[in-house]
Amino acid sequence: MKMMKYLAMAAAALLFAGGPGRAEMLQIKGSDTLINLVQRLSEAYMQKNPGQKIAVTGGGSGTGIAALVNGKCDIANASRLMKKNEVAQAGAAGIDPVQVVVAVDGLSLIVNANNGVDGLTMDQIGKIYRGEVKNWSQVGGRDMPITLYGRQSNSGTYDFMMEVVLKGDYSPKMNQMNGNAQIVAAIKNDPSGIGYVGVSYVKDASGIKVLKVAQNVNAVYASPLNIDEVNSGVYPVSRPLNQYLSADASQAVRDFIAFELSPEGQRIVEEEGFFALPQAYKDYNKKSGF
Repeated sequence: MKMMKYLAMAAAALLFAGGPGRAEMLQIKGSDTLINLVQRLSEAYMQKNPGQKIAVTGGGSGTGIAALVNGKCDIANASRLMKKNEVAQAGAAGIDPVQVVVAVDGLSLIVNANNGVDGLTMDQIGKIYRGEVKNWSQVGGRDMPITLYGRQSNSGTYDFMMEVVLKGDYSPKMNQMNGNAQIVAAIKNDPSGIGYVGVSYVKDASGIKVLKVAQNVNAVYASPLNIDEVNSGVYPVSRPLNQYLSADASQAVRDFIAFELSPEGQRIVEEEGFFALPQAYKDYNKKSGF
């Protein structure tokens, strides 16, 4: 009887742990820009590997990185680089974070389809979002106040825009939205609005216009929809989309990331509206063991 009781307890323990041969549940958290893409990649991967379970949630790049540092997720999706203080916090927690680039984004400045402005310089965008330029007439448009839409402060895109484009603080009048889809919806309904979203959110969107952007008044006005202009750097608001994992991450984590970087995974990246990795980022990932 004691032996039967022991076997029953052992079987229950195996069931609780997922059973022999069952894969761990991978937890992926972070960037709103990446969430739809990584969910699609996860679904494709789970179809190929029925024993593997993957949960993908958002919350913003900062939230994902914090979760990785605190041991609450296996992979952090981030549309920006980790900050020095985040790297320090990870080190203090015994985590050596590894960056992998999974896709390229042409961060897109959008306006209502009826807005007469077709392009802006980086300087003009910065002045608009800092609140120094308040009317569309100041940048070649109609006499109409500019309404600002952007992300919340836990967003990697919020940080990226502030550091790369604004080079200063946002206007306190900017409407802080929860995600890319909310910004697109707001711009559709606001003739005076301007917003910024990942390129995958604009490729099939109606009711909006994607602005061309130039580094300065003497430079070429380029589009985030043009892969050559994005990869060459002619479009000045392009960026890598990253995932962070611990250097001692499990093989299950590494296998999933390898799938994302495979030809099949990169086809999904393109189908979701982002750009597959150019050789420079492939070489970078190889240095990280991928």
